[in-house]
Amino acid sequence: MLQIRPTCENCNKNLPFDSQEALICTFECTFCLDCVHLLQHVCPNCGGGFEKRPIRPSHLLKKYPPSQVIVYKPVDLQEHLKAIKKNE
Repeated sequence: MLQIRPTCENCNKNLPFDSQEALICTFECTFCLDCVHLLQHVCPNCGGGFEKRPIRPSHLLKKYPPSQVIVYKPVDLQEHLKAIKKNE
């Protein structure tokens, strides 16, 4: 079951359960569309790619609520971009 984290890990932007801007990696690291572009579509935590986070149907939210846990770990963009180039 997806956690559906409430914010972007990098900029802390609010990403409600029905956000069209939320993207996740295979480990469910959650970033907004703007930050994913800055990160060049590479997860800074695992090195994987991103996909649009599915939207949980509203009738299931009571039984399966989105996470309230905020994961806020701003990325050192210069170091991230260096790591990408190194792995190319």
